[in-house]
Order: sequence, then C-alpha cells, then structure tokens
Amino acid sequence: MGFRTKIHILIKLLLLLFNLNLGLSSAVDTITTGQFIRDHEVVSSHSSDFKLGFFSPQNSTNRYVGIWYLSESNIIWVANRNQPLVDSFGIVTISKDGNLVVLDKQNMIIWSTNISNIAYNSTAKLLDIGNLVLSDDNTGETIWESFQHPSNVFVPKMNISLNKITGAKMKLTSWKSHSDPSTGYYSVSLERPDAPDIFAWFNGTHPYSRTGPWNGRIFTGRPMMPTRYLYGCYVKNEDDGTVYITCDLANDTSFPILSLSPQGQLWIALWNEKREIMRNMLNITYCDHYGICGAFGSCNSRRSPACSCLNGYEPKKLDEWNKQNWASGCVRKKPLQCDTMGNSSEVHEKDGFSKLENMKVPDFLIRSTAPDQDNCRTQCLDNCSCVAYAFDLHGIGCMHWSGDLIDQQRFSSGGVDLYIRLPLSELENHSHKRKILTAIMATIGIITLIACAYLVRKLTVKCAGGADSHSQAQRVISQQEEIKMDELPLYDFEELATATNNFHTTNLLGRGGFGSVYKGQLKDGQLIAIKRLSKASRQGQEEFMNEVVVISKLQHRNLVRLLGCCIWQDERILIYEYLQNKSLDTILFDPSKNQNLDWQKRFKIIEGISRGLLYLHRDSRIKIIHRDLKVSNILLDEELNPKISDFGMARIFRSNEDQASTRRVVGTFGYISPEYAMQGQFSEKSDVFSFGVLLLEIVSGRSNSRLYNTEGSQTLLGYAWKLWNEDNLMSFIDSEIHYQGSSNEILRCIHIGLLCVQELAKERPTIDNVVSMLSSEIANLPPPRQPSYVLNETGFATKSTSETQTLYSTNFVSITDIIGR
Repeated sequence: MGFRTKIHILIKLLLLLFNLNLGLSSAVDTITTGQFIRDHEVVSSHSSDFKLGFFSPQNSTNRYVGIWYLSESNIIWVANRNQPLVDSFGIVTISKDGNLVVLDKQNMIIWSTNISNIAYNSTAKLLDIGNLVLSDDNTGETIWESFQHPSNVFVPKMNISLNKITGAKMKLTSWKSHSDPSTGYYSVSLERPDAPDIFAWFNGTHPYSRTGPWNGRIFTGRPMMPTRYLYGCYVKNEDDGTVYITCDLANDTSFPILSLSPQGQLWIALWNEKREIMRNMLNITYCDHYGICGAFGSCNSRRSPACSCLNGYEPKKLDEWNKQNWASGCVRKKPLQCDTMGNSSEVHEKDGFSKLENMKVPDFLIRSTAPDQDNCRTQCLDNCSCVAYAFDLHGIGCMHWSGDLIDQQRFSSGGVDLYIRLPLSELENHSHKRKILTAIMATIGIITLIACAYLVRKLTVKCAGGADSHSQAQRVISQQEEIKMDELPLYDFEELATATNNFHTTNLLGRGGFGSVYKGQLKDGQLIAIKRLSKASRQGQEEFMNEVVVISKLQHRNLVRLLGCCIWQDERILIYEYLQNKSLDTILFDPSKNQNLDWQKRFKIIEGISRGLLYLHRDSRIKIIHRDLKVSNILLDEELNPKISDFGMARIFRSNEDQASTRRVVGTFGYISPEYAMQGQFSEKSDVFSFGVLLLEIVSGRSNSRLYNTEGSQTLLGYAWKLWNEDNLMSFIDSEIHYQGSSNEILRCIHIGLLCVQELAKERPTIDNVVSMLSSEIANLPPPRQPSYVLNETGFATKSTSETQTLYSTNFVSITDIIGR
C-alpha cells in the first residue's frame, strides 16, 4: 500500500471519528445538517455571552434544552419546556426535513421547530443577541427564530407583538415553578394597540396587572420605573397590522433582562460589563393588581384604606366596602345632565369635569385626534357617552373613556391628569366643600405647627431617649420615602382613655416587650385595639417610630391595619383594627379551643401567613424584614383569616440589599434564626426560619417554647427532626386535627416546615418558593437537613411555659446572651 493511499485512509478515519463525535466546542455557534450536540455540550455565540445546551432547574433532575446568558442561572429561553428529558441521553440536531429538533435516547422527537415546506439544507445559529435562528442554506432566509417563540424572558432586540387584524399575539409565559419551566399560570402580552399597554394575565383570561399606555418615553402607569430601563424602547406599526414594542441596547456594556416569575411578578435585572448590578420587581404595590378597587374606584397605596371612590361617586355596596371588599366598585351619586337631557347646547351648562392629578389612566381608552387639551375637553363634553378625558403631552395626546372606568391609581408624582365628568351640582358641592376644607386645614395647620413646636421642645427636655428615637426614625426614613404624618390619623388621648375605661385591666388583651394592648370602643361604636407603649422603655420610643414608618406604607389582607396613632406628653400609642379572635396562640395552645381548628382552617392560616410574608419580602413597594414573626403576632379576624402584626422590630431594606448585620438582636427566643442569634446577621431567610417554626407549631398544636422527650431535652424542631428520621411524622400531627383524606398535604407541610428551619440560611427556601411549595406548584421537595436548636442545653429548658414566655418574649437582648443550641 502506497504512502498516499495510507494518508487518504487516515484522513477518512479522522473524518469518520469527527462525524461520530460531533460534540460542539464553545467556539462553535452553528449546527448544520448531520451535526448534533449531546448533553453537557454547548453551542456558544460568537461573543460567548450566550450558550445553547442542556440544563436542569433547581431542585429538579429533568433535562431541558435552553439558552442562557453567562451562566445556567440566567435561562432566557427553553425549547422542550413542556416535554422534559428524564435522562442525560438527549441530543439536539437538524432533522432530515430541515427542522431543528430535540431527540430522546430512543431518537424520538420531543421538540421541533415544526416548520413545513422548508429546504432540507438548513443551519441553526446562536447570535450574539441571544437569538437562535434557523436559516435556509440556499437563500440565507431566516425561517424560524427563538425570539418569535419566547419563554418567560424579554431581552433587547426581542419583540412583544400584537396583530390588530388577526389578533395573533407573541407573549411571555411564566414557568410553572422555579423547578418546572413548563407553561405556567401567568403571561405577559401587548394589548390596546392604539395606545400600547403591557398586560400580565392569570390563566390567560384574567388581567393581573398592566403598565398603563406607552407615550413614547415611559409607561404612564409606571411613573416610578427608572427611565434607564426604557432607553432605546419604541413601538412600531407594520403594514400587515402588527404592532410591536422592542428595545435596543442603550450601550454595549449594559444588558437588561425582563423576566416573568411563576407568581406573576415582573422582574428587571440590569447587567453592566457582565456583572449584575441591580434587580428590581416592577409590579410591586397592592394597587398594581388590576381593577382592585372595582369600577369608578381609585387606588392609592400611600393611604389606608387604599381604595376610594372617584369624585362624584359612592360605594355600590357600602357594607362590603366597609369590609374592604371593593370588587363591586362605585356608582354615580347623581345622574349626568347629559343622560337626562340628551345632546343639546344646554349640556355645556349642566355638566363639567373634576380634575384628578397624577393618575394612572383607566383601561379601555379611546384615542382622539383633538390637537390640544381644550379641544379634547370639548369633544368629550359634546359626547354623552364620554365619562372622562385626559391629555398626554408627550405622545398619546387626547384620550376619552366611555362605560365603566376601571383600574385607576393615584401617584404621588407622575402619571396623567384625569378629568371626570360630573353634573354641575356635584362640581359646585365639591367647590364649596373645598373652600371650607381649605379654611379648616389652614386653621388646623397653624394649630398643628404650634402644637408640634411645643411637643418637640417638651420631648427634647423630658424624653431621655427622644433624640435617639428621632435619629432612628430619620435613618429609616432616609433610606426610603419620607412618611407624611398628615396622612395618618391622630387620635386624642382622652378619647382613647374613654374608649378603654381609662385603660382598665378588664380591657387588657395582652402584654408585650414594650407595652400593653387594650380593647377599646370609640363613640361611634367602632372597636379598636390600642397598643400603649411603655413610658420607661427607650426601645419603645424607637418601636413607635419604626412601626409608624413601616406599617403606614403597607396594605395587604394578611397584614394588620394601622388606623392611627397618638402622641401626648410621654405617651406613645398605636391604634389598630380590632380582631375579635385575638392572636393565634390563644386558640392553638388552648385545649378547650384548638379542637375548632380543623385542618382546612389551619392550612388557610398557614397560606395566609405565607402570602403576607411574600408581600413584605417581594410584593410591597418597600422590602420589609419582620424580625419578630411568632404565633402571638398572628391575629385572626372573625373568619379566622390571619394577619401579621407588630412591626416595631421590622427593618426596611433597600432594593439592592439582601442582608444586614446588627450588634443587638431583637425577636423572641425559639423563633430567631441561628445566624441572627449568633452573628447578628438577618435577611429574608431569617423570617423564613420563623415561618417554619410557626408552620410546625400550627400542624402539631405544640409550642416551640416547650420541651419534648425530656430525656433528650428536645425542642419542637428536634422532636420533628427525630420523627422525620424515624419515618413517623404522623405522630407529630395534632390529635385534635380531623385530617381524613388530607394526610399527604399535612405531611408535605411538615416537610416544608423542616426545610424552612434548616441551619444554613442558603439552604432554606425563599418565601416565594414556600408559597409555590404550599400550592404544590413545586412537586418534588428536597430532603431537609438537620435544623438548629435540636437540643436545648440552657436553663431555659427547665422553665414552665408561662415563665419562659415572660423571660424570653422581650424583644431586645444582647447578642452575647443568646445560646444557639
């Protein structure tokens, strides 16, 4: 055999081996016909910022084909999201018909680009913008691209589109859970093409939130969204009826990623020079929930209650409205003259408009060609069906509304001025009332200034801790928006003394670390809960300011509502809604009452607490760490709906702050996480630890302040861990629970509780994961690791329950005095 023949054979063998092992290196950005990638191999974009390959989500062994930015923790697109691979034998290749496909180990197609009538010779390429495109090799034409089939993420150069003629939409859809990328319950799409508005939907048909119309610069219903997120964004109309919004990169170093979470939240992450420098949630307030105040209602997240009727309207069902059930909305107090007289020249003299400033405009707007605000007003007034108008100077122009006004919101700044049509009699009443109110407010303002000056001077002299309290409040306030004290009702001390029979012990509801709580009844019959802080406690002064600053900004059905406060001489008093079933511990740990807590009621309480905590950590406009979550701080209304209370120890976190440290630990022994107790470090995971303790107490009906299996001096956590290892969790369930048919759900809750109380904070789930676990959105739970405080070796173990609570319910202890275990 000649030398050339040997060389020829050798080359053929090398080519054969190459074709048999076509795992693509990170330098390759294409897949051509006959090539494939196996699990653990990747296709990389030319810049190497984006990669296409196989991955498994957290807490899952299933395998998916996806595209990620920089690392697998930033998945931006998933191919086989509804058809996972159960092993690592999948491959990605170009099929014989030219489609890009994912095959399992039996070479069965589990996902395909599914394009018909394409060339047999095609190439898939991962571009530097993260777009995977399939092209015809003969013409170079793009016949499919991942940007046209998004998952839950929007990145620059991608479109969200709507066709006005066909109704076809390109939308984002959430993952089912953080461990399951299959199509979830929430989606985001472009709506209202005449004034484009981004909607979030639940189950595809129920609007969840919306951004408000785009005016060429911002979404008018998101005035607080920093404009740096929107640089390069624009809306374009195509000749075929397609309207789409897209965003170009502001510069080569910045890369924003918008994602839709399994809970329907929109998150924006900003990367600069390949480092994540910011992550914020966009739909973060109670008022962002679509139509929360019903028709003709307006939401203001800075007020309590958040919902009110528009000028000239009143609650349709007053009894429901007073219970903060606003779904029925509002109705007009008096009919429009236009309705009774029809279109005529006299209408101009009978109807007018009431101006509402800084508004998120209602849904279902109708754009008009009116060139200015005067013409916009006239057009509305001349049309009997027009109930409101607005004029945006930046791009939308004239807007009219007919029918019900839905999803209005009042902002402190930004938004658009909205003009509500009212009969002239209502406008005159409002004008007259406004003059009287202005005079009264001016008088009150002068009196208040004099009183405040007197109080400040007196407090400066009398209160030893006054300066510290003021300094603490200023530190908290400076981190966030300044609270407007005139928005929080002030109560007279004599009125509160009368309401409680001079704070008589028969009205005492309970005592805490910094004061006592009394039941009171105002002159109008309203029942209230009055928290009178200890005069002798400097920390009580700080707690007062902290609670006023924090809870006045919050509004959620699972948080107790602050009605007002009282400052009089040395008195610091907080007034809350009264909840007739008091705190959870008074029922849960009372043998004569806990039999009324069946499993359905207990699970409802667990879910409510978790959702209240989710609001604090994720959904409120400020991020709150409670730091004193315990069974006595869970209050129950008449229907046993739970409400988290006592925010005196709460801490406001900045949007980019995940953890903080302190030299002094606050909270209650048995609920404090180990990293907080031993190192003074607290975070969201500290509250998750406390929630885990609460969950285990609710399931077992046992208090964590007691000991079990006294030979080993086990805490409740230790007792649960022992039964877990013995596969005997049924013994942990409260004997008073009638759980026929619910045993699996109860055992799952114990499992979740043990995951929450794991010793290392990084191993505990976040509260949004907990909510998903409770709703079974996360099907497979990881095994828990041993919790902290399994054994109690301190003198605390020998105390009775009542003594223990007296000794350790004080919310302020030195860090060196706490023994973790």
